[in-house]
Amino acid sequence: MKRVFILLSISMLYSIANAQAPPKTTTVTPSPAPAKVGSSTPGDAAACGCEGEPLPPVLAIVNGIKITRADISPPTEKRVAELQAEVIEARRREVDLQINSALLEAESARLKISTAKVLENEVINKIKEPTEAEAQAFYDQNKARIQSEFPAVKSYIISYLREQRQRDEAAGFAARLRSGAAVKILVTEATPPANPAERARLFATVNGRRITSAEVEDSLAPLIFSVQEQTYRLRMQDVDLKINDILLNAEAQKRNLATYAVLEAETDQKVPVITEAEAQDFYNKNKARMGGDFVQLKDQIIQYLKDEARRKLQSAFAERLRQAVPLHIFLKPPAPPTYEISVENQPAKGNANAAVTVIEFTDFECPTCAQAEPVLEKLLLEYGPRMRLVVRDFPLNKHAHAVKAAEAAEAARVQGKYWEYARLLYANQTALETTQLKEYASRLGLDRTRFDADLDGGTFSPAVLRDLRDGERMGVSGTPQIFVNGRQVSDPSYEGLKAAIEAALKNAPVR
Repeated sequence: MKRVFILLSISMLYSIANAQAPPKTTTVTPSPAPAKVGSSTPGDAAACGCEGEPLPPVLAIVNGIKITRADISPPTEKRVAELQAEVIEARRREVDLQINSALLEAESARLKISTAKVLENEVINKIKEPTEAEAQAFYDQNKARIQSEFPAVKSYIISYLREQRQRDEAAGFAARLRSGAAVKILVTEATPPANPAERARLFATVNGRRITSAEVEDSLAPLIFSVQEQTYRLRMQDVDLKINDILLNAEAQKRNLATYAVLEAETDQKVPVITEAEAQDFYNKNKARMGGDFVQLKDQIIQYLKDEARRKLQSAFAERLRQAVPLHIFLKPPAPPTYEISVENQPAKGNANAAVTVIEFTDFECPTCAQAEPVLEKLLLEYGPRMRLVVRDFPLNKHAHAVKAAEAAEAARVQGKYWEYARLLYANQTALETTQLKEYASRLGLDRTRFDADLDGGTFSPAVLRDLRDGERMGVSGTPQIFVNGRQVSDPSYEGLKAAIEAALKNAPVR
């Protein structure tokens, strides 16, 4: 199966799930209706269900001065409301998404083919490929909003037009599936559960299959956590600024100076002179990302290095002020959700009954994944029977050979050589053409007849697609994405992973 289809099929699942329902869908208003939590006003925290814990009335105390919710700036409050509105809107769409996904799976079961094949037959193969003339016409109509010449953006325009046609075809397919199904929507609006018991609320049925609040909330968990994280960072930025302002004003009074004079003395006057040699060294180290030669960019580089030095001085000065006074911060980062991630029939090594399971979503063409591989091996050696390592695939769209490489690794796994083959892939990330994938199989002494048949026939395409879908459901968008006992790890370094493993071991049940 072609790589382009595998990648597009993921978006098609969502396209079908978001397609509008035809008039034949039955809507039933229950009596009594489930109680709504809060209102549906955009940005309403209750309607969003985004606040893991109530916001404390006092966010911080610095040198005896309280910082409260009133100190959060209007722009921050506005952005938080916008983020919460995104969740509210996503929840409104999620019931339809669940319904259409259930219909797609039912159609797949009826036809005894994969959902990917259903989409290929009913969506991918039915659209007309956009022509260069159509792309040119689109460019001409939108030239005022496009900053590049047509040759530079032609491929992007064609991709956009193709996706639009796929979405239209998917909407029609969804409508056809719904027209022949018994679909009942039991709520006028999906609202977040007020307590654990409300997760059992029934939102809809599809041919007797129940769709509950729990399914909606579980699907939204990655989005809700992302909003919680962004909200925390926005509020924390305001709290930090307020703390720094309070401390700077106090220091200015202590020195009997204006605040700008204190800042100037502690930062501006201490900014070092940036030499041409230092600018040249920076240019040489970052040449691949530079948009010109050194002579053109020298002044910009010098200014950038000055600004960086000033920021470091400001940060160090703020930290010194903080260390000198009592400071308590009560605003806490959100706890990441814990996901139930399947490890069935996945590459794994280590103790199957280990207290800690580390799951990595990887891309064999991703340089950072190659760097993570020895780190994970080191940790596995260190923790021995207390840790198990499981790998799942998440080939990224931007990597042309990642999908086929993932299939090849699975083909090697059935012959007992997954880990050895994966190591070869990481070591040869610029050489992942199909002929090279087969040559690596020969190096490891694999049965080439079986390996080639599996790779050419797309035997493991459904397995890779399954991993992609599962990763998407848990909010995976880049690689490597690592989970420790179901919790996403934001820092994939050795230190970050070790800290996550230690925390998991402390919370693990005694066996």
